[in-house]
Amino acid sequence: MNHATGATVDLLDYLAAEEASSVRHEYLGGSVHAMVGGSMRHNRIALNIASVLMRQLEGSPCQVFINDMKLHVQAADCVYYPDILVHCNGGIAGSAELVSDAALIVEVTSDSTEAIDRREKRAAYLRLPGLRVYWIVSQNEQQAEVHERNSFGKWQMRTCGPADCLPSAGLTSAPLPLATVYQGTDLA
Repeated sequence: MNHATGATVDLLDYLAAEEASSVRHEYLGGSVHAMVGGSMRHNRIALNIASVLMRQLEGSPCQVFINDMKLHVQAADCVYYPDILVHCNGGIAGSAELVSDAALIVEVTSDSTEAIDRREKRAAYLRLPGLRVYWIVSQNEQQAEVHERNSFGKWQMRTCGPADCLPSAGLTSAPLPLATVYQGTDLA
């Protein structure tokens, strides 16, 4: 089955078609939407974050995935490809391409996705039972929006600027300096 953007399909048909597709698509309650590629800056920012997280989480039960791991948010009936996700619940087989929870999710904004990252994806991601922190990292300036679950299970949001660090929500021993996120870009 070949799915076209905007076509209505059920989740199992989407997953089967996605496996054979050369283009990635996100699934939103039966609607399928093609994804666009990222810029060099977008990729560098995501790679910087993933590299630091991989070093910090080495030896822990958490695994870092970038770009190609599908995240099924059952409560919102959607499947997204987060720029970065950290999965700590075990149970990922070597060939698995779909997880149903994450401890940390990072989206690097682009002009075409920023509103979706802040609205639809945020609303869906914050429904994940294991999610501790969601970072929305700007591609256009040294800034990030951080959504962090507090000890009472409530979500708190704050904005981080160039001198700030991104909190790890207890996943790593050290926060991530925002300056490190932008190394190797024209925003450094």
